[in-house]
Amino acid sequence: MAGVWVGRRRAMGLPALLLLALCAAGARGLYFHIGETEKRCFIEEIPDETMVIGNYRTQMWDKQKEVFLPSTPGLGMHVEVKDPEGKVVLSRQYGSEGRFTFTSHTPGDHQICLHSNSTRMTLFAGGRLYREERFRLTSESTNQRVLWWSIAQTVILILTGIWQMRHLKSFFEAKKLV
Repeated sequence: MAGVWVGRRRAMGLPALLLLALCAAGARGLYFHIGETEKRCFIEEIPDETMVIGNYRTQMWDKQKEVFLPSTPGLGMHVEVKDPEGKVVLSRQYGSEGRFTFTSHTPGDHQICLHSNSTRMTLFAGGRLYREERFRLTSESTNQRVLWWSIAQTVILILTGIWQMRHLKSFFEAKKLV
């Protein structure tokens, strides 16, 4: 795998390093810095009906120590792939390390764009905002399920009460007690 450094621009002093290996016809690797708001695009010629697998890893650069830090929760990237006709083939958020895949259905130059999904606040908070957002979404989902469950229980209780009253009324009428 060949490595190439593309660009050295540092946004806010803390860029993310993105290591990307695209495996289509052959194995190649790209290493480049990408800032918080930067978007890096490159064009790759891909044959028809070819499955493309991209392995990647994002890391934070510590400007004071001049070393790469371990991946932070919440740090990741967004991948967008367009075919030669400009149609979006893939548009998805990914975590800090992993793999993305897509299949080209049109031969030709595909545009692959990557950008960090982090913001300055997320970078400094060490993923705290990401965890809070996930917790908030989980809490809202749980709250909604509890609400619907309690409504269903109330409806069942009312229907059971109505059924019992009708059943008892018909029972007492049959016994001629009413």
